[in-house]
Amino acid sequence: MNIAQLAKKFGQARRSGSVQISVSETIDLLGEPARDATQNQAPWAVSAKSSASGHMLDLEFVALTDVGRVRDHNEDYLGYCLPATPAQARSHGWLFVLADGVGGHEKGEVASQTAVESMKAGFPNAKEGESHSSVLQRLVQQANTSVFEASMTGGHESAGMATTIVACALRYDRVSVAHVGDSRCYLIRNGKAAQLTRDHTVVGEQVRLGLVSAQEAAEGDMNHILSRSLGTELIANVDTNDHQIFAGDVLLLCSDGLHGSMDASEMAAVCGHGQDLHQAAAKLVALANDRGGGDNISVQLIRVRNVERMGMYRGRPYKLY
Repeated sequence: MNIAQLAKKFGQARRSGSVQISVSETIDLLGEPARDATQNQAPWAVSAKSSASGHMLDLEFVALTDVGRVRDHNEDYLGYCLPATPAQARSHGWLFVLADGVGGHEKGEVASQTAVESMKAGFPNAKEGESHSSVLQRLVQQANTSVFEASMTGGHESAGMATTIVACALRYDRVSVAHVGDSRCYLIRNGKAAQLTRDHTVVGEQVRLGLVSAQEAAEGDMNHILSRSLGTELIANVDTNDHQIFAGDVLLLCSDGLHGSMDASEMAAVCGHGQDLHQAAAKLVALANDRGGGDNISVQLIRVRNVERMGMYRGRPYKLY
């Protein structure tokens, strides 16, 4: 059973809570026939491994979303695009994206799905070899336009809908991260978690400006008021950054339903030191639910099993030995 078939089978999982499945099949980058990467869906629990050459970037990942214990529906949405061939792995790489429909607005679940599906549709059509920072910046802007237009044309119920978004693209030995809002990306390495994003919240901006202390911000009741989101303005203010990755690194994308209930050190303890990713994701969601489950809880974990070391000369990659 391939990923597209799994999507058809489990595509209702977001509305009904979480569904946990185990994918015993591997995604063989060297032997699987070409497929349309935009057919992949991920609003359920799914895990997969690539089976690539030892000289290429090699990943395994798991995605899990849960409605939590308070909300009556899930406004989070997850997605990814996988390369179908070794050539695509080098020309385009991998994309992982997570969105959290803004609570308190109508049709938050529509906004998050619209944003993720826009990213997934655009990623395979990027120019071969284009820098991931440029690709993500453009795709997030396109996702913002899609949500904004859907809000304008969707009638009264869709007016004002918005979403956060966090996305990472991987190729060779690099990861590029783009985000708007307070969904986060962490890099877990050697048992420690580093936050690669910064929350676009009113309180977060006040802390950065020195208007309030971090402790005062943590004790306040305005932590979740966003200063940026997708769909509220015609142009989105997108943050991007790039990082080198190494074998053994784990990237963690999550909504505030997860990071609002635990700190980075707890996430690192659950996901680090070679822990099984499917079990780690399930444990993270269970911990968030045990601590109230007051929001939808979503997480994507991507483990780097091997990298392809590359340098750049005049904008062109070359292999390092």
